[in-house]
Amino acid sequence: MVKTFDINSIRADFPTLQVEAYGKPLVYLDNGATAHKPKQVIAAEKAFYENYNSNIHRGVHYLSQKATEAYEATRTLVKDYINAAHLEEIIFTSGTTQAINLVAFSFGKGMISEGDEVIISAIEHHSNIVPWQIMCEDRGAILRVIPMLPSGELDQDAYKKLLNSKTKLVAFNHVSNALGIINPVKTMIAQAHDVGAKVLIDGAQAVPHTKVDVQDLGADFYCFSGHKLFGPTGTGVLYGKKALLNAMPPYLGGGEMIKTVTFEKTTYNELPHKFEAGTPNIAGGIALGAAIAYMNELDFEAIASHENELLAYATKELLAIEGLKIYGESKHKASVISFLIAGIHPYDLGTIVDKMGVAVRTGHHCAQPIMDAFNIPGTVRASFAFYNTLDDVDRLITAVKKAANMLR
Repeated sequence: MVKTFDINSIRADFPTLQVEAYGKPLVYLDNGATAHKPKQVIAAEKAFYENYNSNIHRGVHYLSQKATEAYEATRTLVKDYINAAHLEEIIFTSGTTQAINLVAFSFGKGMISEGDEVIISAIEHHSNIVPWQIMCEDRGAILRVIPMLPSGELDQDAYKKLLNSKTKLVAFNHVSNALGIINPVKTMIAQAHDVGAKVLIDGAQAVPHTKVDVQDLGADFYCFSGHKLFGPTGTGVLYGKKALLNAMPPYLGGGEMIKTVTFEKTTYNELPHKFEAGTPNIAGGIALGAAIAYMNELDFEAIASHENELLAYATKELLAIEGLKIYGESKHKASVISFLIAGIHPYDLGTIVDKMGVAVRTGHHCAQPIMDAFNIPGTVRASFAFYNTLDDVDRLITAVKKAANMLR
């Protein structure tokens, strides 16, 4: 089938883009927080509840088998979407946060000892900081941090010096949610592997913008959230290499993750079910499959070109505004711009921009160490998706200029 990219037909697929905010057509530029859902995703979730609502895996009746088939079809779609080697390497979670916590608990319990070292970066989301702090405290391990350069990029020389024989795991993002900077993931993974360390990649901000090939990257673990990939909230994926997942102990105990249970001993299920205790978000999982199927119909090269055009145009127009500074300067960025205007608090700016029908995010974006490093309270963040347009950027620029004039 021919891949397509028609911005008008794409926008028609997203009902929320037709909403008005304060009497004006909505301009939604908060895609880094969550993306909108195409009607195909909404229909898939609705169809499950209306037509074949049932628990999965355990029932022999018609509805259960139909639900199981639809749910497991998503696993196949995910495997192919990120090019995993094995179907059982795809673990369903509630999102990136749960996926990282799963690895921190399970890998930590099975493979981290006192005195071992874990490396994270200075530009991580809190969900890729706190679980490692907890794990290191529990295991007596040492947490190291890759420093950030003034540009917002990671200090690659410092990273190479941090790596050593005690390094057991490195965890960092593919794309920074707060700055939009794309890390040199493949190179950093290879460098970690050179000292025998395993690597977890937070791909929450990458999968909506680029095709990810986990085998090409060499990632040991890769995780992302469904709601940022135009799917439902409460859905997510942990990819892990089969040998590692088999070696790790379970994260949660309960139904589905077992083979046999007696009061003397429990034996655990095979992958992927060993890490999927209890009844999952079945409707959400099926709808996540619909989101991936939707993405599979699009031309990713055209998406990248379109989003790069939005990023370049918005960057140029924003920098023309007096006193405006963009945080996160790199040639390698996703379509995210974080900025401040001198003398204006980001919350005040964002609030007035919102009243003009333009949705942006304000604050520390769950990345407080970044803001502390820049010595700022937070930023205004505009994050674009493939359904945004140059007209959306113009509306943003007009709103920011008006807000700035009001607040100066």
